[in-house]
Amino acid sequence: MYLHKYHPPMPNLFEIKELIEQNPVAFATLTGGNKPNVIGVADVKVVSENELIVTDNFMNQTIEDLSQNSSVCLLVWDQEKNGQKLIGKAQYFTEGKWKTFVEQMEENKGYPTKGAILITVSKIISSR
Repeated sequence: MYLHKYHPPMPNLFEIKELIEQNPVAFATLTGGNKPNVIGVADVKVVSENELIVTDNFMNQTIEDLSQNSSVCLLVWDQEKNGQKLIGKAQYFTEGKWKTFVEQMEENKGYPTKGAILITVSKIISSR
């Protein structure tokens, strides 16, 4: 007998916006040699129900990785250890709407704001 396990619908990013925007985020990519690369990022912004924006102020390896493989994974958690793993695809912008968006963020004042990374999230996994 086959028993169907119930999987609740994936939350949209607005439902976990406070968690994402008020905590540091681990941002993972894969290098060209399929080696993991992870950095910590702050000031991630939810811009739609399935999109995030991350500012590139000082990234080097991460941007190189994204030029070869757009798959990314982010992990965010709060002080109570409630967390979410976000899996998706990234696009890098050095001009246009998203670059302007990050340049205008109060958190980026005084920083170089080299580019914007738009992440389209396809899967959210709760870690608790």
